[in-house]
Amino acid sequence: MRVAFVIFERMTALDFVGVYDPVTRLRTMLFRPDLSWDICALAKEVRDPNGLAFRATKVGKPLGAYDAVIVPGGYGTRELMSDEKFIKWLRTAADCELKASICTGSLLFAAAGFLKGRRAATHPTARAELERYCAVSVERVVDEGDVVTAGGVTAAIDLGLHLCGRLAGVEAREKIRWQMDYPYTV
Repeated sequence: MRVAFVIFERMTALDFVGVYDPVTRLRTMLFRPDLSWDICALAKEVRDPNGLAFRATKVGKPLGAYDAVIVPGGYGTRELMSDEKFIKWLRTAADCELKASICTGSLLFAAAGFLKGRRAATHPTARAELERYCAVSVERVVDEGDVVTAGGVTAAIDLGLHLCGRLAGVEAREKIRWQMDYPYTV
């Protein structure tokens, strides 16, 4: 199983790290030894709004070869919604088995056309904006089959654990949740 974690300038760091940590534990805890991942971007390095830098392992490569593509949110999403180059690149994930977003990453999925006829979650402050594209849910994680969206920033952890359950089963999800000392059931 190949996972692409998408990063971009002015993303929210916890959106990325909150889902990255539990999902990558699928391999490190041997639930999915076949799991591999890349950090994908259109630039070699991006920064969150506070200057924290992240380095991509794949730059500008199409996303269609991955089984799953995971997109964070953040202040940069509003600009990227109208960035033709970025949206065209994101659309290369259209045929991926699983597309997941955190927080305002759902706005990027909306701009790419992934949310037509679906329900989706996003940060509470972005719900009105997302309503132009799809039915908006207040649930922390909304699973619509090949598209899964999560609410505000801390829902990234919930999404990561939800994906662990989908990819390796409830027992694996619960062992990862326990290992992370995450007290909430997802």
